[in-house]
Amino acid sequence: MKLILLGPPGAGKGTQANCISQRFGIPHLSTGDMLRAEIRAGTSFGAKLRSTLGAGALLDDETISEIVALRLRQPDVAAGFILDGYPRTLVQADALDDMLVGDPISAVIELVVNEDILYDRIRARATQAIDAGAEVRSDDNAETLQARLSAYYQATHPLSQHYAERGVLKQIDGLASIDDVTQEIANLLTGVEKTDTRQSVYTHERDSL
Repeated sequence: MKLILLGPPGAGKGTQANCISQRFGIPHLSTGDMLRAEIRAGTSFGAKLRSTLGAGALLDDETISEIVALRLRQPDVAAGFILDGYPRTLVQADALDDMLVGDPISAVIELVVNEDILYDRIRARATQAIDAGAEVRSDDNAETLQARLSAYYQATHPLSQHYAERGVLKQIDGLASIDDVTQEIANLLTGVEKTDTRQSVYTHERDSL
């Protein structure tokens, strides 16, 4: 299965992506992890990324798509993957189509949440950190969340309609408990997995003719 996980910041995408990865045996591809891996590799491209990110600049669609394309060439994604953090724009979605030509995305899982609940979540997370004597994450504040939400709804939320028109969007109530969300996603993906298997068998038989 080739999957995309959508949802606003704070919706729990990372948690659910890890659960899906373990349950279905496909790698969780986080753009943050990809960036750190390229920088650690010490390549000229990694040095360019370090310089750009160190200056506080955002990566353009072409650069982030190039990073994802490099990751999708690795052998561990041959049986499928779940993308977390990409695509973020329609331009990136088109770039992903070019990478996967002839082998499209199986499903797009969108975690739907109420914006007010997201604010409650970051307040609770900050309070828990303080109570535990830990450092509060720099992005655990209302101002940062508002900025991230604005960017999400402007650039990324249109992907929901984009993939709905393709018939691959699956929306999940992201406000349910972690276990309930995980189980609902698993139920949906079991059907997707069976469809993928049938299509794979059909393609193999057709190509053998």
